[in-house]
Amino acid sequence: MASLLTEYRASPAEQHRIADLFLLIPSSGTNAIDIGARDCYLAQKLAERFEKVVALDLESPDVQHPGIEPIAGNVVSLPFGDSHFDAVLCAEVLEHIPEDLLVKACSEISRVAKDKVVIGVPYRQDLRCGRTTCQNCGKSNPPWGHVNSFDENRLKALFGTLVLERVSFVGASKDSTNWLSAALLDYAGNPFGTWEQEEPCVYCGASIGEPGERSMSQRLATRLAFILNKLQSRFVKPRGNWIHVLFSKPPMRNEKLVT
Repeated sequence: MASLLTEYRASPAEQHRIADLFLLIPSSGTNAIDIGARDCYLAQKLAERFEKVVALDLESPDVQHPGIEPIAGNVVSLPFGDSHFDAVLCAEVLEHIPEDLLVKACSEISRVAKDKVVIGVPYRQDLRCGRTTCQNCGKSNPPWGHVNSFDENRLKALFGTLVLERVSFVGASKDSTNWLSAALLDYAGNPFGTWEQEEPCVYCGASIGEPGERSMSQRLATRLAFILNKLQSRFVKPRGNWIHVLFSKPPMRNEKLVT
């Protein structure tokens, strides 16, 4: 999986996405945190701008860098005080957070930020596109383990205590489907979904496995679904593939009377 991630990081689309993210991040500061650090690629870029960087993931990231502190933790319960970081970066994370924990995660991000918050997520992703069928429990899984879809309004609502400063869009996508095509592909076992993903089944936690053999009726269902999606694509306008948002934290108001 490490080699796949290295290849992904080197791709032009990923480099473009990262460059856009860092246009929103302050050029210098005392400390910052990368939430969902994975391979610490972004944390190391943050370390070029900040004196100290915390790289946080569910398991402590494997990184050797004098300016980076790897920490195991969860975005829904960050082990830091209020207004602790000059900048908080959270990219490609919120789409994975279970719906019932999403508000809490965004509240924690806002809480630990002293000044800037940069969020990166897929933009208006149709979570029916690229589904897989878990070979363990048989349930249809969203692509890449994404369980949330976002647009500007949803992000503004989730980070309502912060001030929206800037929004940018990266890449272009026309990915979309319809209930009939999605149902046909579910019946067919979703043979062309994101099977290369490292994310486990969102329902049972097991590896999603590999697509199984299809019957003739499943092959016909697959073909019909692709025809319907191709016809639909003629009427779909391109949209950004990712949305990046810069928020700032308003200064704390001292409500004590000065005597």
